[in-house]
Amino acid sequence: MKLRQKVLFLAIVPLVLALCAIALAVRHQSNLLAAQQKAAIEQAYLASKEAELKHYVTLALHSVAHLSGRNDPAALDEAKRILSSLSFGDDGYFFVYDMQGNSLMHPRQPELVGRNLLAMKDGAGNPTILRLLARARAGGGLERYYWVKPSTHREVAKLGYVIPMKEWGWMLGTGIYLDDVEGALARIDAQQRGNIQNTMLWIAGIAILSALAVGVSGLALNVSESRVADAKLKALAQRVVESQEEERARLSRDLHDGISQWLVSIKLRIEAGIVRLTTTPPQTEKAVTMFEHTAEQLNKVLGEVRRISHNLRPAVLDDIGLAAALAHLAGEFQQTSGMPVQFTATGRTDRLLDVANTVLFRIAQEALTNIERHAHASRIALALTGDADGVTLAISDDGVGFDAAGIAQHPQRGIGLRNMMERMESIGGRFELTSGADGTVVRARVENGK
Repeated sequence: MKLRQKVLFLAIVPLVLALCAIALAVRHQSNLLAAQQKAAIEQAYLASKEAELKHYVTLALHSVAHLSGRNDPAALDEAKRILSSLSFGDDGYFFVYDMQGNSLMHPRQPELVGRNLLAMKDGAGNPTILRLLARARAGGGLERYYWVKPSTHREVAKLGYVIPMKEWGWMLGTGIYLDDVEGALARIDAQQRGNIQNTMLWIAGIAILSALAVGVSGLALNVSESRVADAKLKALAQRVVESQEEERARLSRDLHDGISQWLVSIKLRIEAGIVRLTTTPPQTEKAVTMFEHTAEQLNKVLGEVRRISHNLRPAVLDDIGLAAALAHLAGEFQQTSGMPVQFTATGRTDRLLDVANTVLFRIAQEALTNIERHAHASRIALALTGDADGVTLAISDDGVGFDAAGIAQHPQRGIGLRNMMERMESIGGRFELTSGADGTVVRARVENGK
């Protein structure tokens, strides 16, 4: 996976995970709120129905109150007739049982009248009449059970309310069927589930749009960065070519102006010396002198070869280390230029990689060359400092200084300065340059292990 793809992945994945976590939290809270709302609605509805059932029973008692005190069969039959005629709604009616579980009056199911129903159980396996009688003996109240609804002829949940009529040994009751309540609660539940689903869809849409926005933004940024990187790469390649051509031109001049001319001179002297060796003794002596001068020139050629080789690859850096190589460089520069160089080395400077040592050495070479050509300095200081984290090289002079920003941006000048910067960038180092009327300071910092 490429770096830009990793960046997009690391940007999009946390966003999607965060939105998923938010969606789960919203869903959980919505479900919890829906359950609480449903319970509250159900409780409020049942409380209102309980009050309503109590009111109906009270009205039923008032309707037979004028028969109170009578226990003859005619009064009991009249009470049953009055109670059987009372109703509310399509499925609201009253029923009467004696305390032994015998059905005495049931207007919707007359086939039950006269039967003992203590053993009757509802669809859930609960003894319906036995539980109603137990509730009545306890003073009356609400009881849930299942019973056949007259209008649909299906067994559904019912909320019954019973009271004892101790004077006659009866249990009077009524009730409401809860299938309508359950249907209303089911509709509320479906509506809440729909709202939760819509919320999840909104969150999913927001997540998709956010991921697309991040992806498009990342793609646009990648395209922009790619263009900038390509431009920098082209400029860097051009600078590398320019540096190579400059180095080849310098090497060509060194070979042509120095070694080549010396070798031609040596060749001519050797040929002349060979001719004189075959003549008279005085000419032989001159031939010896000529060979001695030739040997001196060969020593100079060897020195020039060593100088060129040293510039191409400083063998002393591999042999004696960075600090000693810089001290040797400072000494050579002082001899060739006549400018005094003060070199100091403190701390541990031997923990860098070979490529970092080479970069610092090349920066010191480039800086000293620039000082010799342009600075007109009278004092040069070369300091190498090692600490626990890395190594710092500082080259300072008291020369005339220059416009660092202007030189760095000039296309035809500042090649050496750009080379130093690019060398440091290649190893992840830090390069600083300050210049003014009181001199110039070049500082290069490399961390250990680089």
